[in-house]
Amino acid sequence: MLKNTLFVCFLLLTFIGISQDYFPENHGIKATAKTPILLTNANIQADASTFIEGGSLLIHEGKILEIGKNLQAPKGAVEIDLNGQYIYPSFVEVYSDFAMESVKSATTGKQYEANRKGYYWNDHIRPEQEAKNHFEFNEAEAKKLRKLGYGVVNTHLQDGVVRGTGMLVALQELDNKNKTIIAPKTAQYYGFSRSKQSKQSYPSSIMGMMALMRQFNYDTQWYADGNASETDLAIEAHLENLSLPQIIYAGNYLNVMRSADVAELFEFDFIPIGGGDEYKRISEIKKAFNQIILPLNFPDAYDVEDPYMANYVSLAEMKDWQHKPRNPKYLAEAGLEISFTMQGLKDASKLMKNLRTAIEKGLSKEVALQALTENPAKILGMENQIGVLKEGALANLIITSGELFDKETKIYENWIQGHRNIINEAPFSELEGNYELAFDKEKIEIEISSKKDKLQLKATKDSLKLGTKIDFKSNWLSFMLTETDSSSTQMNRFAALVTSAENEFSGKVFTHEGEIHPFSAKRVSAEDKDDDSEDSQEEKDSEDKENTEEEYLSPITYPNMAYGMPSPNQKSGEYLITNATLITSSDAGTLENHDVWVKNGKIYKIGENLKAKKAEVIDASGQFLTAGIIDEHSHIAASSVNEGGSNSSAETTMEDVINPDDISVYRSLAGGVTTTQLLHGSANPIGGRSAIIKMKWGASPRNMIIEDSPKFIKFALGENVKQSNWGGRERFPQTRMGVEQVYLDYFSRAKEYEKQKASGKYRYDEEMEVLLEIINEERFISCHSYVQSEINMLMKVAEQFDFKVNTFTHILEGYKVADKMKKHGAGASTFSDWWAYKNEVKDAIPYNATLMLNQGLTVAINSDDGEMIRRLNQEAAKSFKYGGISAEEAWKLVTINPAKLLHIDDQVGSIEEGKHADLVLWNHHPLSIYAKAQMTMVEGVIYFSVEKDEKQRNEIQKERNLLIAEMMKAKNKGMKTQPVVKKKERHMHCDTLDDFLFENFSEAHSHQH
Repeated sequence: MLKNTLFVCFLLLTFIGISQDYFPENHGIKATAKTPILLTNANIQADASTFIEGGSLLIHEGKILEIGKNLQAPKGAVEIDLNGQYIYPSFVEVYSDFAMESVKSATTGKQYEANRKGYYWNDHIRPEQEAKNHFEFNEAEAKKLRKLGYGVVNTHLQDGVVRGTGMLVALQELDNKNKTIIAPKTAQYYGFSRSKQSKQSYPSSIMGMMALMRQFNYDTQWYADGNASETDLAIEAHLENLSLPQIIYAGNYLNVMRSADVAELFEFDFIPIGGGDEYKRISEIKKAFNQIILPLNFPDAYDVEDPYMANYVSLAEMKDWQHKPRNPKYLAEAGLEISFTMQGLKDASKLMKNLRTAIEKGLSKEVALQALTENPAKILGMENQIGVLKEGALANLIITSGELFDKETKIYENWIQGHRNIINEAPFSELEGNYELAFDKEKIEIEISSKKDKLQLKATKDSLKLGTKIDFKSNWLSFMLTETDSSSTQMNRFAALVTSAENEFSGKVFTHEGEIHPFSAKRVSAEDKDDDSEDSQEEKDSEDKENTEEEYLSPITYPNMAYGMPSPNQKSGEYLITNATLITSSDAGTLENHDVWVKNGKIYKIGENLKAKKAEVIDASGQFLTAGIIDEHSHIAASSVNEGGSNSSAETTMEDVINPDDISVYRSLAGGVTTTQLLHGSANPIGGRSAIIKMKWGASPRNMIIEDSPKFIKFALGENVKQSNWGGRERFPQTRMGVEQVYLDYFSRAKEYEKQKASGKYRYDEEMEVLLEIINEERFISCHSYVQSEINMLMKVAEQFDFKVNTFTHILEGYKVADKMKKHGAGASTFSDWWAYKNEVKDAIPYNATLMLNQGLTVAINSDDGEMIRRLNQEAAKSFKYGGISAEEAWKLVTINPAKLLHIDDQVGSIEEGKHADLVLWNHHPLSIYAKAQMTMVEGVIYFSVEKDEKQRNEIQKERNLLIAEMMKAKNKGMKTQPVVKKKERHMHCDTLDDFLFENFSEAHSHQH
């Protein structure tokens, strides 16, 4: 047997020195890579569902030759008895930048064109990048990953929107590089981030990246059809890479859903890498994907001992702390095939701890193992080679002390393509204890203990203490016992191979007389420690009780935060609102003591003394019922607002970046707002497309958008687009004259594009398609404007191309050109009384809205502000006060007039039969400063009511208290906590523009305005 052979070698080669000099080379195995190795007497988890107790595994030339029970060692094989240890497949990392060279950031100044010739027009598209060209094996990093149990990583250059291909690398630098690189091209990667290698300014936002992905794929299709006259190396690479798995780093559940939109459009499958919060919208994600890659980076509990500081932790953060560790379980139960990645795990040593946490929270061990091994291998098409132990697979395996996910289990060894790597020695805890050591006729009492990860040895012979020295390495236990009397010193050397926890161990002793004897050391039970054992049992029982104490689990709501709804899909109710004063915003005017019957999400009937047997009756006596407020100009509920990387971003759309978790949606409902237009910011003359949404709190982004809503786009004039208030920007235009030229150039290009399109031979250009829609009056402009000269200019440009500007928004000098606007056919959406916040608004007056109304324009009052949107009723009242218009006309400024500007007045904006049941009940006349919305209904669903809000406030406080208690428990158990940081809330609008941060764009900057 090998063990005996090794032991002889051990005895011949050691006992000359001390300590580490005792141990044989190569951790006890002297074998070449071609030597067959048989691992025997092991518990083998071949895959998540196949377990072989007392099994054997034969390795030859880096592969598994045979697996099963009672295997015979072939001639010349090295045999290793694992004494009941466990064997698992080594882990597979599917998303890594292991051994990739550092990306050198571009050092050039502002850049608006690509700096590469022969490649795609945008530098952030880099499918030609191949990991193998940027790879230099890093043994230090490989060692860290091996220690965690990984055998292979799929590594790539994490740089750009389209990042190129990854490769599968063994975490063992082998003599042949082709063996280290298992597969040179395994997957193509994408991400929502710019390339550091370029200063090209576009894209600078999430919606810009979405648009760029779309256009790149349109261009790829056009190129593939043989339409290009020149070779594009980036598209050529992309076409070749499309046969590979397509993996996209999303980083949060909203980006996961956005990647699904791009994939659906071009009919290919993305495999998303999430952010751990996918539980917030599982049903939508499940519709789009059947597999997902998840991080194991769970947040620590907050330190909430200080009750004052605890107030700064939001309910959303508390709920996220509790549900993120359960995210893998939720997704697995929903039927998604999950894989794990270490991406985002700041402390790699927490890998197994976090895995155990996920298992404690309900994830099955079988699914956990699949997510580490089989599933990532399957993504890469390597399921027969890695992540599994089977005949013909690579000999990538880990040897552990026990079941993988047990807290006390250690990884002893990690074999990669048959190469053995010692990770941990057998744990000291298996050796600690009292033993009776016997050899020849000698009997000695020994005690083995540990202190600071070092073994300690005490020995007594006939009450005489002996000198000791002990060491343990590669499962070899070596120790010396020295006995000194008045005449001599006698030293005996002992050696034993210890591979598992036993009640005894045995080996050979090399005596001071030069003889070799067998010895045995049997564990002695410590009967005199019964009292201690009893105390320990009591402590254990107490600990078990604490661990089994019922945990409060907060419910998942939509959004998963304060005031969240119990379901993302609310069903409309049937209501009879009685005895209300109706301010209809229609020709009917104001109706006293009228009833409104709501049915199937619409206004079914209006009248007096209506009867509806099945309807829930809402007594509105003494109250005012109005149509829901409509905000023509808003920037709430958006993950990004500006795409300022070029002077036109018509290809972008706010529909791509709706954020349903913005508390401003709920606050807007509390202010009576039911509909808003989410506008692109004013970073460029031609901005992005709008999203017209209903305030359906809790609904998914797609369900918030009004079905078949009219098409709008944001234009902008003035200081913002010529960048006079940004400083140091170099992009054209820099003057108001230049802004006009931008419009002329782009619309002229659109007309040329139309001619090409008519010929049938054209490259689909999303930006030009949108501009053509404007020219053909299929898409409407809402234009940020202030100065009369520029308002005049844009109307003339529009007339030159035979279309009309639909709405001038802000338009604080509108009163100067209202007659011209009336002739042109434009409407106006303005502020009530904003003034003096920058130079171009110095002529603003509070009579502006009234003066434009008097010229016959359709005029609305908008917010453009996350705070003002909650009091648009009072903004409308200012025109009643200053302008002297009637209360009914003032109320139309925030109801039917913005509905007309948005071309949705056939559905909303007034109380009329057949229209959507978007209604608000007020306790006073809505133009009163004392008015508060008592109830806000959207399409027959009560999303806000004072009664419901008060009840929720109490529930929220109770939920916070329960979650704070859970965090306190976590801290008391010794779990790590994070400090509470005070946060400052920010309300943004298009005239408080943040810097675009082109140079350092990251997901953290996605809220830029």
